[in-house]
Amino acid sequence: GARQQTNLCNESLMLEKFPACGKSFEEMMKKVDSRKWCNLTEFIMYYDNFTQCTEREANNASCFWPNPLAEGFITGIHKQFFSNCTSEKVHWEDPPDEILITLILIPVMLTCAMITLVVWCSKRSDIL
Repeated sequence: GARQQTNLCNESLMLEKFPACGKSFEEMMKKVDSRKWCNLTEFIMYYDNFTQCTEREANNASCFWPNPLAEGFITGIHKQFFSNCTSEKVHWEDPPDEILITLILIPVMLTCAMITLVVWCSKRSDIL
């Protein structure tokens, strides 16, 4: 009969190879001004190469990707390069009172006008 071969994940080999991916990413990131490290469009190709490298090394070690060890390594790279990047929350404010009143009154007035028109037309149905 057919013999099924299962490859076990060689975690130590995978972890041995990941630093080369990190080193390559670090070298590529040196080309980017550190003030632009929070702008993904500045280094998206470098980051793509980094993730492909970690995926390739995980697959070469017969490991699934992503896996907890790979995620831990990637998180470490994120902490190294992107720890100062915070998501800026948008602070929503109400518009000035004049605009707010106008935005509220226009639909109210249109609704009243439409109701008046419907009632008026229904009373004059004999003419229409």
